[in-house]
Amino acid sequence: MEQQTAAEAVASAAGRARAAAGSLAAASGATIDGALLAMVRLLDEAERPVLAANEQDVARARDGGMGEGLLDRLRLSPERLVEMGRQLVVLAQTPPEPARRHVRDLPGDLVVQEWRRPVGAIGANFEARPNVVIDIASQLVKSRNAGVLRTGSAALGSAVALVDHVVGPALAEVGLDPDAVQLVRVPGRESAEALVQQPSLLPLVILRGSGESTRSLAERAALSGVRTLAHADGGAVMYLHPSADRALAADLIDRSLDRLGVCNRLNLLLVDEAIWDEVVPGVVDRLAARQPKVAASLPPHDHAIGYEWALASGNEATVTVARAAGPQDAARIANQETSGLAATVVAEDPGAATAFLGAYAGTGGFWNATSRLLDGFKLLAVPETGINIDRVPGPRGPVTFRDLYLRQYVVLPAGRTAQLGPDPSAG
Repeated sequence: MEQQTAAEAVASAAGRARAAAGSLAAASGATIDGALLAMVRLLDEAERPVLAANEQDVARARDGGMGEGLLDRLRLSPERLVEMGRQLVVLAQTPPEPARRHVRDLPGDLVVQEWRRPVGAIGANFEARPNVVIDIASQLVKSRNAGVLRTGSAALGSAVALVDHVVGPALAEVGLDPDAVQLVRVPGRESAEALVQQPSLLPLVILRGSGESTRSLAERAALSGVRTLAHADGGAVMYLHPSADRALAADLIDRSLDRLGVCNRLNLLLVDEAIWDEVVPGVVDRLAARQPKVAASLPPHDHAIGYEWALASGNEATVTVARAAGPQDAARIANQETSGLAATVVAEDPGAATAFLGAYAGTGGFWNATSRLLDGFKLLAVPETGINIDRVPGPRGPVTFRDLYLRQYVVLPAGRTAQLGPDPSAG
């Protein structure tokens, strides 16, 4: 059979997903959650083929020169599969959002209701992180949307194993159409570009990945009439105020660097100039004593202050250290020089914390807490499709199944609402 082009593969997958979307929309809540629990069991039963495929992906990526931070995101393990299953259980136990909500009464014995409707089919382009296959597929299923997934080429073998051994069989097991979650199996940038050019089939695409490529895809999507939820940039900030508890600050630095290849890790450490000479030497020594060793990039910097080290293959183990003149100056730097993903203020002075958090306009603000909490599961107790950092109204921060819907207003006679039958999200 002649090999499909990227555009043909995406169009075919989008068509199949769209055709299968009705299967999810019409399913009971018990069926939807049953599919998620079936994925949990199948993750365990398919451990051997999934890990074997992942080992091949990791070996190819390492031979190709991928840095350790990105390899960490690519790598699966029995422990990570268990954690993926644990998150699925929590998601299955999470009550669905009501499909209908009373808004207000109108004259003439009428009422206004807000109805939540699935989008239909949603595209998702994400970096080479196999666990995201399950994260996004589960969010789509929970929100009753079909979808087309496209991952970085380095993780394609792992993604195929997860879709073929876990996601598809779980849907079929509970009577849902397994075509509802599709995977683009043609590697290369062309498939990502094709994904954002299907407005009639995939009106919404979730974009995750490195800043420049994701921004480019978002621009192409806009020209094609496709809406996007984009997670283009990351890199968290921490500001140390003179009132900071030094032991707490050291602990938060450690906990914010537990994984170097993720977006919400510590990227820029701002130290108040009043304590610079006291604090910075100890910070540099502490970073250097870590395993793996983390380098401190000190002034004068030969790079942008907000440069995202997680994406710097081979240099992920770096933190930029810079001065701040106070809480508002630290917030200004975080607002102007970084992506606006997340920022932490470490301070015992509530006035300093209030000044920083009041001025910081990013997606997540933290007081004496690690920015690693900016994650759908850690923050909201459900997996995420990504973290949207747009500076416009709409889903912002961790995007979950609760955000993947269309709002519809329905006006009907007040005395006849019960005749519509039970809420389709229940049961």
